[in-house]
Amino acid sequence: MVGRTYYFDQQAVEAFWVAWQEDVGTGLLGAAGRRRGDGRGANGGGPGREQRGEAVSVALQALRQAGGYHRGLAAQLAREHGGVSRTWQRAVNEARTQYEAEQGEETAGTPS
Repeated sequence: MVGRTYYFDQQAVEAFWVAWQEDVGTGLLGAAGRRRGDGRGANGGGPGREQRGEAVSVALQALRQAGGYHRGLAAQLAREHGGVSRTWQRAVNEARTQYEAEQGEETAGTPS
C-alpha cells in the first residue's frame, strides 16, 4: 500500500479468480455464482410458484366457503394445512384480490 492506494500482484489475483470460479462454479469474473432473477422470489416460476398457486387455490376456496375474508384466516389455514402463517397470509392476500374481482363480476352482471 502506498498512501491510500493498494497494489496487487496480477498473477495472484488471476489465480484467486480461477480458484473462485472452480469453487463457486461460475465462469464470470465478478459473479457470485447465483442464478440471475428478478429479485422477487418465486414470481419467475418454478416449484415455488407452483406451491404458491396451490396455496392461493386453497385460500380462494376458503374465502368462497366463508363468504369472504375474516380475520385469522391465514392462521387457520396454516394450522389446517401446515406451513407458516406469513406464507399463508400472502396466499390469502392474492386470493382476496381474485375473490373480490369475482364478486365484482357477479354484481356487474346482475341488473339493478
